[in-house]
Amino acid sequence: MIQEFKDFIAKGNVMDMAVGIIIGAAFTAIVTSLVGDLINPIIGLFMGGVDFTNNYAVLSGDVAEGASLEAAREGGAAVFAYGSFIMALINFLIIAWVVFILVKMVNRVKDAAAEEEAPEEEAPAGPTQEELLAEIRDALKARA
Repeated sequence: MIQEFKDFIAKGNVMDMAVGIIIGAAFTAIVTSLVGDLINPIIGLFMGGVDFTNNYAVLSGDVAEGASLEAAREGGAAVFAYGSFIMALINFLIIAWVVFILVKMVNRVKDAAAEEEAPEEEAPAGPTQEELLAEIRDALKARA
């Protein structure tokens, strides 16, 4: 059983998946910074300087007017943090778009490499009509 586990771990697919997860986690940090530090301020500019991530609605509890989302949560209020959700949605869409572009580029490179490596092979020529007729004649002679 231990040997089977070692064989499973040593397979290329498992190692590729582990590398993908690690790179994905690092990539998520980059995209989160992109959204939080670059895109969110631009969106806030169009919304009149409002910090988009602090947009929320109080469902229950007392919250001081103009308090940040963090202050409202620390105060024990139940809040509907739609700004944070929208930012998470924007993060997801940006990550999905960039991953799509990366996969598209990798596939393009793979296709180009495969075309260079695989020279065009001619299809094996099938038997000629004369060879087929000779086989049929021989088969008929063998039956008789």
